[in-house]
Amino acid sequence: MSMQNKPQMVEAVMFFSERGVCKQMFFAEFEALLDGVVNMPEFADQQMRVVYAVINPRLQVKAAVFFFLDFDEKGAPDSGWNIPLQHLADRAGRGPDLGGGPIRLACRSQCPVSWHQMHLWDPNLAPGQNDLALLRDTVKRNSLGLLVEEDGGAAVEPARLQMASEDNWHAPDPSREVAERLAAELEQTHRAKTAQLIKQQRLRISSLSQQHEDELAQFKLATEQQHQQLQAKLQHLQQALQQQEARNAALKAQLAAQAVSLQTTREDMTEQLRTLERHNRTQQDLLRAQFETETQARIAAAVADLKEQVAIRDVELAYRNEQETQLRQDIERYRLARDELAAQSGDQVLERLARLGMVFVVYHPGAGHLTIALQDVARYQDNPMAYAAAKCFVSEAQYRQWLTHYQQPACEALLPSGERCAMPIDRVDTPSRFTPGDSNCCARHKATSRLRPVS
Repeated sequence: MSMQNKPQMVEAVMFFSERGVCKQMFFAEFEALLDGVVNMPEFADQQMRVVYAVINPRLQVKAAVFFFLDFDEKGAPDSGWNIPLQHLADRAGRGPDLGGGPIRLACRSQCPVSWHQMHLWDPNLAPGQNDLALLRDTVKRNSLGLLVEEDGGAAVEPARLQMASEDNWHAPDPSREVAERLAAELEQTHRAKTAQLIKQQRLRISSLSQQHEDELAQFKLATEQQHQQLQAKLQHLQQALQQQEARNAALKAQLAAQAVSLQTTREDMTEQLRTLERHNRTQQDLLRAQFETETQARIAAAVADLKEQVAIRDVELAYRNEQETQLRQDIERYRLARDELAAQSGDQVLERLARLGMVFVVYHPGAGHLTIALQDVARYQDNPMAYAAAKCFVSEAQYRQWLTHYQQPACEALLPSGERCAMPIDRVDTPSRFTPGDSNCCARHKATSRLRPVS
């Protein structure tokens, strides 16, 4: 084969936005962008979702790497960006089939190099918003103007041609060959679609699990930060309470000192009154009245002022105690909510999958494919055999006996030597039509069991 006929792979880079693919370029242009040769002002100060794709000459995607790229305010890419896109594409795991067989897919939930995982993103696989389907359709439109290889029938080399013998020169049955070919093609198509659907569902489950773990980690971080803030606020209130108690103690000491000072002043005034009493009785009465009035006024004013201050401090102290109690209750409630969320994360994943349209299907002989409702998953896990027997409207013991007969339809009667008869018998395909001692015995032992007298 000449070099001109050899298929050539093309490397392209596509930028995604909310509206879909907003920019396409060859990998060489992308390298020039990273080297600073050109800028992209339309992506200034944004983090863009980008896909590196390997495309074959039939416009089919063979490999894809989903990564982030940051741009500064001038539209220049991050100078520290150094993700080995070609290496990741070569070592990526298997992904869904986009028309040319399963692709090699590297994304956040399927990254061959763990330390690059944080720089990758998962494609959206929701119906109507499937990023992989959008990538496939964009490549098919061939906006980059790639050279397309036309599909043509491969010529058979003369050395590989064989001549049939003369006795086989009869015309084959065309209807039979067409039917067999159609049946083979339908079976192959069904298997391919089933494998692709399973791969997409596994990738979607992995993506949802990663998203749930990120959300749970963010909630735990927010709860821890709020807990620390509440602890700091509580500590601040406790310090304020201690300062207020110290201030109250100082005020009480000041009140006691003022009372002592007033008592000393009163004693001094009493002594002066006694001295004046010896000189003039009338003047003594006037001074006594004036002294009593002033003393009572001073005492009343001082006591009222101090009582008011003490009352204000008591109200503030009660308010601080109430706030402290409320904060402790809030901390306990947040802690219980966090534990409950962590304990129920598995059930929430199942509920979220059920809301997305996923059903749980199992297969049991006799019952066929059973669709298990979300509320019956726990009961099925506890006893799958009893669940299948209930769906067949028989007891668990009868279902187990029928299953033994279904897997090996042979006579289970015992011979006089103690061995089983093991004579092949007809299989009963329905558990409800199975009768122990009759359906699992051959004609001879079935007749014997019927003629056996009842004790």
